Amino acid sequence: MTRSPSRPSRRIALRTAALLGACTLLPRHALAADFPARPVRMVVPLPPGGATDVVGRLMAQKLGELWKQSVIVDNKPGAGTIVGTQAIARAPADGYTFGIVISAFTINPSLRTDLPYDTIKDFTPLSLLGFPVIALVAIPSFPADDVKGLIEKARAKPGSVSFASLGIGTATQLAGELMNVRTNAGMVHIPYNGSAPAYNDLLSGRVPVGFVLLDSALPHVKAGKLKILGITNARRSRIYPDYPTIGETIPGYSLESLFGFVAPAGLPAPVGAKLSGDLIKVMQMPDVRQRLAELSVEPVGSSAADFAATIRSEITKWAPVVKAAGIKAE
Repeated sequence: MTRSPSRPSRRIALRTAALLGACTLLPRHALAADFPARPVRMVVPLPPGGATDVVGRLMAQKLGELWKQSVIVDNKPGAGTIVGTQAIARAPADGYTFGIVISAFTINPSLRTDLPYDTIKDFTPLSLLGFPVIALVAIPSFPADDVKGLIEKARAKPGSVSFASLGIGTATQLAGELMNVRTNAGMVHIPYNGSAPAYNDLLSGRVPVGFVLLDSALPHVKAGKLKILGITNARRSRIYPDYPTIGETIPGYSLESLFGFVAPAGLPAPVGAKLSGDLIKVMQMPDVRQRLAELSVEPVGSSAADFAATIRSEITKWAPVVKAAGIKAE
């Protein structure tokens, strides 16, 4: 026969349970109040040297100054940003790992059936940083100085013109594929893992045309090593209004990219609010907004809830584009 515990024993057990419960809750609130108490890792899913990396390092520097802690940029390129994005999803949900995502984040769900993560369920959206400008560039010797000339050249001999992108499933790939769909240009896609390797082949002339972020192209344009044929955005850039949009030649053509920040799913709400709030705070700094404008990024700095809504709407937007272009993961 089992005896019931005595009243003192029962009181001790209840106090012990209460203390254990308090200890369980304490780290979560303490983490939010003191966060960050050690260095933080920011994953960038593209190689060093490109525009995404530059933006990530700008934000890392400013967050580090705000937090009085190091923010370490961890470049993890590969598979059209999937390698780095997976690293974010698999990290501990404690706020000490988060990362930057680009349009590939919302394109890949339509492009691939074998993603190693769920774009909606496996991440905590933090903030939409802004929208970068994508440019169509060509080497100086390319026998066309505008979009019309490129289309004519490509149509004359389908398959003779190849275009570089910053990776499979990125907005830069879709920019070229959408042009193919709208014009029957027949250009051949050559994917790279980010800006740096793409420029290696563009500047050497191995690939004559490319879709890249405008800011990363400008130094090469000023040096006479590349020329800009157009930009993919719906409207001309406020900062660089002299560059025509591709839509001015191909009616209805427009494509815009994005930069944003996410953390692993299951992030404690107080920590998520701290991360999101501090990202927004940094993005509202006048010198940061100025630098982002110089990088051809229209700064936003949205709330976490607004960015979550943007992610869902972008996934819906890209699905018909991927289908119409007949894009397949390579």
